Amino acid sequence: MSKQAIPTPQAIRGTQDIFGAEAEAFGHVVETFERVRKLYRFRRVEMPVFEKTTVFSRSLGETTDVVSKEMYSFEDRGGESLTLRPEFTAGLARAYLTNGWQQHAPLKIATHGPLFRYERPQKGRYRQFHQIDAEVIGAAEPQADVELLVMADQLLRELGIADGVTLNLNTLGDGPSREAWRAALIEYFRAHKDQLSEDSQDRLERNPLRILDSKDPRDKPFTADAPMIDQFLSDEAQDFFGKVTAGLDAAGVAWVRAPALVRGLDYYRHTAFEFITDRLGAQGTVLGGGRYDGLLEALGGPATPAVGWAAGIERLAMLVADSRAIAEPAADVAIVPMGPAAEAACLGLAATLRRGGLTVDMGYRGNMKKRMSRANESGARFALIVGDEELAAGEATVKNLVTGTQERMALHAIPAHIAA
Repeated sequence: MSKQAIPTPQAIRGTQDIFGAEAEAFGHVVETFERVRKLYRFRRVEMPVFEKTTVFSRSLGETTDVVSKEMYSFEDRGGESLTLRPEFTAGLARAYLTNGWQQHAPLKIATHGPLFRYERPQKGRYRQFHQIDAEVIGAAEPQADVELLVMADQLLRELGIADGVTLNLNTLGDGPSREAWRAALIEYFRAHKDQLSEDSQDRLERNPLRILDSKDPRDKPFTADAPMIDQFLSDEAQDFFGKVTAGLDAAGVAWVRAPALVRGLDYYRHTAFEFITDRLGAQGTVLGGGRYDGLLEALGGPATPAVGWAAGIERLAMLVADSRAIAEPAADVAIVPMGPAAEAACLGLAATLRRGGLTVDMGYRGNMKKRMSRANESGARFALIVGDEELAAGEATVKNLVTGTQERMALHAIPAHIAA
């Protein structure tokens, strides 16, 4: 009787296993972000991957697509509704309130990690995806917006992907400005309601700003002539936006005005922005954010100004991979032990070299030819060949894999020789 084959589990749709050059590009994005955020003194935070569902339903709104269609929510054994985080900001705002971080205000924080949304997978978008995120909580000054935007611009430059990326910038005004604009949009779109798309008809009364960024061709003729925010900006809102744009100009950050760039949720105020590229197809935003002065109030906290941005690591990594080759790191040294005694001794030698800051590769099997072939593939500058004869003398044959020259050398002298 033949043994029945056990089926191999497959990856869940919308997830990915990242390896090789893709993983190196992913890591390069994270490492660059970590380096840049330290330049701006943003403090690192780590957040739970799941929160109480109300954290996201209150912050994102029960009627948004994210809450109604895309969240991974479940009931735990205690009967409480929990949700895998679909974005960072709501959890960070919750942490700010529950941990007493107000004492550090204005608080500059940064994080990165996985997020989860049940949506149709497409290029650069997955059901488990990863973002980098930076926020300033407790600062009402436009300088906070400027600092975040300059930081984002520097990140893209240091990743080598700033060419062809444009900062689109808009203002949503303060509370009174936004409410006046919202009322005017409702009045305008009501006159064309029957000709709008179904989604826009649904949004008209509760979220008319979202109609402005509709991609449906049926809406385009009407969005082009819709009232714009500039008609309703208070003096204070105009002054705030003017300080943001002046700050960007002073920092040498190029921007273009995008009057149709909006945020549908009511707690967004003043600055809204997206860094856009044409190198990712229809999904052109590589980094986006804005000021969300009303969010912490929506979560039950006091009125607290805040501004932030997030960027998809996968998308940034795709741009990095397209712009340059990110190879796996080469070894400084490849160790080629010949025989059981040499293998045991070389484990100690490898540890010593690595503790000295050198990258070391050592094969576990194969004859001399195979091990030397592996040494060449590792990209190492030197191969250390250790057989019984060398071991007995406390030496190794050091071969320069670039020039082909080699010499015998005492083991204790090798680290300094290689590091030179």
